[in-house]
Amino acid sequence: MAKSPETELPVEAFGWAASDTSGTLAPFHFSRRENGVDDVTLKILFCGVCHSDLHTLKNDWGFTTYPVVPGHEIVGVVTKVGNNVKNFKVGDKVGVGVIVESCKECESCQQDLESYCPRPVFTYNSPYYDGTRTKGGYSNIMVVHQRYVLRFPENLPLDAGAPLLCAGITVYSPMKYYGMTEPGKHLGVAGLGGLGHVAIKLAKAFGLKVTVISSSPNKQAEAIDRLGADSFLVSSDPAKMKVSEIQIQDIKSLKELVSFGFWFLTNLLVLHNAVL
Repeated sequence: MAKSPETELPVEAFGWAASDTSGTLAPFHFSRRENGVDDVTLKILFCGVCHSDLHTLKNDWGFTTYPVVPGHEIVGVVTKVGNNVKNFKVGDKVGVGVIVESCKECESCQQDLESYCPRPVFTYNSPYYDGTRTKGGYSNIMVVHQRYVLRFPENLPLDAGAPLLCAGITVYSPMKYYGMTEPGKHLGVAGLGGLGHVAIKLAKAFGLKVTVISSSPNKQAEAIDRLGADSFLVSSDPAKMKVSEIQIQDIKSLKELVSFGFWFLTNLLVLHNAVL
């Protein structure tokens, strides 16, 4: 994608879209709405690739409307703000996750829990209230209501921070909610995929002891040597699981995602008196 100056404010947007279930992306020109009084316009600099994007591209879940421009791990620089926008200014580094609008009237919205809104508008492949269909971050510009824009710290690299808008908040939300941010606690991470990687990094930053539980023995070195986990259990080996004598104090199978409308399953285990 050709880069344009950060001061450029195109009405017409350019992105990459799939037109059928092959999932093949091709150049795509489309229009973004004008910046409203409550809106923030950003020039997109980076957008992460989530596996849910791939599912949507190929219509694996059965609700894709083509052409579709995916992408919900969006970071960039503010180029324009509406008259009612007070918390953002031109030049700010910001991010956008998977929700770009909600009803703002229901109980969940009133409690800043838009992910539970019965009428959410997702970042792409979602009907907007004006009848148009949203298009995501595989593009060069975006217009978003200020409520769904996040500020990025100056010391956080935008490219590295993009996945935090998906995998990061998915694991951080239950850790925060259940008090797994206090040094000395013991966290079990079930599975070492995209979410598991981020969960370990966050847990170690909080000063937690981390045990990774995986069915893949070959991931042990990655979990301990590369990511800093304290121990590793192979769940596909009943004998080793029995020897470990893990007493699970609590298992939280969560379907809560901050700024996420899709339902995923994250297992965080609080381990007690483990012999590891």
